[in-house]
Amino acid sequence: MEQIIEFISHHSTLFMAFVTVTVLLTWTFIGDALQGIHNLLPQDATLLINHEDAVIVDVREESEYLQGHVINAINIPSSTLSDKIGRLEKYRQRPIILSCMTGNRSAQACNILKKKGFERVHNLKGGLMAWQNANFPLAKGKD
Repeated sequence: MEQIIEFISHHSTLFMAFVTVTVLLTWTFIGDALQGIHNLLPQDATLLINHEDAVIVDVREESEYLQGHVINAINIPSSTLSDKIGRLEKYRQRPIILSCMTGNRSAQACNILKKKGFERVHNLKGGLMAWQNANFPLAKGKD
């Protein structure tokens, strides 16, 4: 124990960096769960789509969406989500899966929907990159 205290006193900057990295890694793994966001792998998302008629909302910009998206996804860019949330009202009782390229923007969009009272909100973990890596199909252009 004395060696640990001595190490910390001699290397306080290194110790603080270690603590910071540890906290950030912990937040990365449990932060979404604490905020009530359910991350879904592509396989789980397809089950939710097929068995519970889940709706996919792609929060990327339209130019990104047109290059490839999950079939039947609704495109509402995250920058306009708060203003266009009315488009999702008819889906309030259904599961909603938000997607983007990597899962970061869609996680933020999940928070917006949660604050607006949507309860069955999910994030596509890894986004379209994970979807493509699972060899699932993409649609191009407008649906």
